Amino acid sequence: MSEVRATVGSSDWGGLMRTEWSLTIDCAYPGKLAAFWALALGYQEKPAPAGFGSWEEWFSHHEVPEDEWDDGAYLSDPDGVGPTLSFLKVPEPKVAKNRLHIDVRVGGGRETPWEVRWPRVVEAVERLTAAGATVVREDELQGRPDHVVMADPEGNEFCLV
Repeated sequence: MSEVRATVGSSDWGGLMRTEWSLTIDCAYPGKLAAFWALALGYQEKPAPAGFGSWEEWFSHHEVPEDEWDDGAYLSDPDGVGPTLSFLKVPEPKVAKNRLHIDVRVGGGRETPWEVRWPRVVEAVERLTAAGATVVREDELQGRPDHVVMADPEGNEFCLV
């Protein structure tokens, strides 16, 4: 069976096509959590939408009440490769383990030799702990450290691999 690929922008849903997506994280303090994740991922504040000089200008144009302007924060991959991240203020606190988490491949992933990868993971643990993260546990594989499960400043779990 041959594979048909649709081109980006194509309306042919019968073929395979790349779909852009974003990850949204509910939180209490969007700006603070976005700053943490910008550090963790090397991301930057997402630029205001085309035609607007700032997010404030965009909010004003769309009549978002000024007291809601800090209810969200937005990050993007400076290379335009990774997904965008949105941080939205919610009234309720986090109460359970995440059903979805981010694996941050600071060491290069398991295809990188352990001797190269593990020191990178340790450095990232130190850097992110200083920025407000906490270590949940260190997991081993075949008798040596493999990855570190951490929690961001609001308790959302993620792994450093």
